[in-house]
Amino acid sequence: MNSYRIPEIAAKYLEYDMIQKHTDLPRFPEFRSRLLYAFLDKHSALAQQSELFTLVTSLVQIGMDTHDMVSVNNDVKEQAESRSRQLKVLAGDYFSSRFYYLLSHAGQIDLVGMLSRGICEVNRLKMNLYLMKKQLKLTADEYIRQMVEVKTQLFLSFSSLLEERFYGIWPEILRLFTRCEVLLQEIIRSETSQHYRESWGFWHVLQWGTKEEKKLLEHEEADQAKLRSIWLKYRVTSQLYQLLDACFKELQEKLQGIQPENLGKELSSIGESFRSYLSGPRATQEI
Repeated sequence: MNSYRIPEIAAKYLEYDMIQKHTDLPRFPEFRSRLLYAFLDKHSALAQQSELFTLVTSLVQIGMDTHDMVSVNNDVKEQAESRSRQLKVLAGDYFSSRFYYLLSHAGQIDLVGMLSRGICEVNRLKMNLYLMKKQLKLTADEYIRQMVEVKTQLFLSFSSLLEERFYGIWPEILRLFTRCEVLLQEIIRSETSQHYRESWGFWHVLQWGTKEEKKLLEHEEADQAKLRSIWLKYRVTSQLYQLLDACFKELQEKLQGIQPENLGKELSSIGESFRSYLSGPRATQEI
């Protein structure tokens, strides 16, 4: 079995001085990348391509995530902000273009079509989610479910390529890992009170808050101190820790008995970072 080294290979496409100096990039899709590599590496026919397939999928995902970071407000007056916005657009295009280049040079034209269809489906899901947000029709639970679907869709494109023994467990394991990932990101967001309109806490308070609290949330420039007090009142961070704990326990149950045994051990190892986060002092206090 080859060792997992996708982030190191991807670094030569991601770590450009101009990008690092003038803008920031989204997180590398570490959990989804490691999962895809682990399953492909057990494939009797595709093991030799596991590194290439995982690399290009990760680059496409980063490209889409980079475009998602571009502000929808086109009225950018500061030069630094304008340059950052432009570089996000160009960087997202560049990362996506590497997917076509690498696969075409490897003669994997069928995979280009498969991932292209996956990209279209991701964009469809994003548009639906955007409309639901715009119309304030989301519940907190639906928000998490929608986010998981958006993040897993590209990687689910590989479902038909995996060996038959993995047909049932691949989507389930991928979604559970990604749900844990989304909840962990929401915890970090709740602890910093940043981008509250794009958070689980926003939809939770909108669902259960008072009329005055809901009105406050609808203001684009809401008072951060008041928001923090609302977050504390509704125990947003605490509830997210509880959701993460429950999701991780469900994941552990699903991983028991997975065959081959070395795959089960590898998947359990990938999930250990969730355990370490849940066993930290802050998590212990919250749960």
